[in-house]
Amino acid sequence: MNSKKIKTLGELKKSGYKSVNIKDELRTNLRRKIKNGETVFEGVWGYENTVIPELERAILSRHNINLLGLRGQAKTRLARLMVSLLDEWIPVVKGSEINDDPLAPISRFATELIREKGDDCPIDWIHRDERFFEKLATPDVTVADLIGDVDPIKAANLKLSYADDRVIHFGMIPRANRCIFVINELPDLQARIQVALFNILQEGDIQIRGFKVRMPLDMQFVFTANPEDYTNRGNIVTPLKDRIGSQILTHYPENIETAKAITEQEAQLDTDQSQMVHIPELARDVLEQIGFQARKSEYVDVKSGVSARMSITALENLISTAERRALKSGDDTTSVRFSDFMGVIPSVTGKIELVYEGEQEGAAVVAETLIGEAAMELFPSYFPKIEKLERPDDESPYKEIVDWFFEGNELELLDELNDEEYKNRLDKLVPLNSLIEKYQPEINGADSYFLKEFVLWGLVEFKKLSKYRFSEGYHFKDLFGSYIRGL
Repeated sequence: MNSKKIKTLGELKKSGYKSVNIKDELRTNLRRKIKNGETVFEGVWGYENTVIPELERAILSRHNINLLGLRGQAKTRLARLMVSLLDEWIPVVKGSEINDDPLAPISRFATELIREKGDDCPIDWIHRDERFFEKLATPDVTVADLIGDVDPIKAANLKLSYADDRVIHFGMIPRANRCIFVINELPDLQARIQVALFNILQEGDIQIRGFKVRMPLDMQFVFTANPEDYTNRGNIVTPLKDRIGSQILTHYPENIETAKAITEQEAQLDTDQSQMVHIPELARDVLEQIGFQARKSEYVDVKSGVSARMSITALENLISTAERRALKSGDDTTSVRFSDFMGVIPSVTGKIELVYEGEQEGAAVVAETLIGEAAMELFPSYFPKIEKLERPDDESPYKEIVDWFFEGNELELLDELNDEEYKNRLDKLVPLNSLIEKYQPEINGADSYFLKEFVLWGLVEFKKLSKYRFSEGYHFKDLFGSYIRGL
C-alpha cells in the first residue's frame, strides 16, 4: 500500500487497511522475522542464547517488559531495536495530539473531527522511527510530565471551565499512544508517580486532576532498572511489578571474544587513527581482561557493575595514546605498546565505583593494579605457567631473562620513544628474543614487540622482576640483585 497517496479516512477504508494494536503489530512482525531467519536485534552481542530468546518470548506474549541489569548491559539499546518490529508506516488523524487511529479514535478531538468531516477527515502517516519515546526516571518527574494536567491558558483561550475535559494538556505517555514508551531507571521514579501508572498498564484509563478519562491507550511499555536500585535509591512498587508481564535479566559479556566484538563495534575511531596505529590482538585481549578483572576485584563495588562503556572508552584512549606518541616522535605509523595502557587509566577511574579499600588505595593505583592483573591472567595462555613456589633445581624458561637483569642490566622504556629506539632497547634483551621464538614462533613482527613488553609485565606481576614508574616512562630491573650485590 502506497501510504503517501492516502489522505482521507474514506480512501483509507477503501484501501482495506485494518487497525492492529501495537503489541499484535510487534508480535506479527517478530513471527515473520523468526520464520525467515532474520536477525531481530542487530549489533547486540552475547545475548543470543540468554536475553534475546526471553525478550522474543515476551513480545510474542504481548507483555510489557522490564529489563533488569547493571549499567552498560545494552538495556536501552534492546528497547530501541524493538522499533524495527513496528510497521513502517501507520495512519493517524491529522492534528491529533495522541496519534489517534482513524479507524478507532479515542480522543475527543479525533472523534469530533471524524463526526464532522466523515470520510473526508484528513489523515497523516507516521514512520516507525517516530514511534519511540524515552524518559529517564528522575526524582523530579511529576504526574503532569508523564500523564498530563489542566492547562489554564488553554481554558482561557477556549473560554472553557475547568470542568471541561478539553482543558487537559496531555503528558508524555498519552502523546506516545501507539508507540513504544521506555522509562529508564524505573526505581528512581517516586512511588506516587509509579502508582499513577497502574491504570494505564492495566485498565487503560487516565486520571488527571479529578478527570477520569476513559482512554484505552495502545502502548508497548519497556522499563529498565538496575537491581542495586532496589536497596539504595528506591524500588519498584509491588503492584506495578505485578502489572509488568516479563522481567528479563541482562548480563555482562561472558567471554573476551564477545567483549571484543562489542568494543570494536562501539569505539569511535577515525580513518587517521586506523591507518596510523596498529593494534595487536593481544592488546585487545588485555584491554577486555581489565574489565573482567574489575568485575571481580576486591577494590571495586561489584554491585555497581563495570559498564561495557569502560572498554570502549579505554580502547579509544589506548589508540589515542599511541597516536599522540607517533605524532610527537615523527613516526608515520606505530603499534600499540604495553606501556600505552597507562593512557587508559582515566577511562578506568571514571567508570568504576570503589569500595572502602579501593578508596584507600586510590583510583589510579587500582586501575594500574587491574592492568597488571589482566596481564597476569592472560600470561599462561602464551607462555609456561609460573608457579608461586618453585624448586631450586627446576629449570625455569625465564631464568636467562632474570639473570640478564641480575647481572646489573636495566631497561628503560620511555613513554615517547620513537619506534626505532623502542625496538632497539627491547632487542638488546637477547634472552627475551629467544623466549618469544621458542613459545610464540608464529607471532608476526608488528606484534612481537608488544609480546616482549607483555613478558616483562608478566614477570613483574609474578614477582620475578621489578618495575618502577617515573615521570617519563618505566624502568625494569631485577628484584633482589641490587640489594644482594650491595651486601
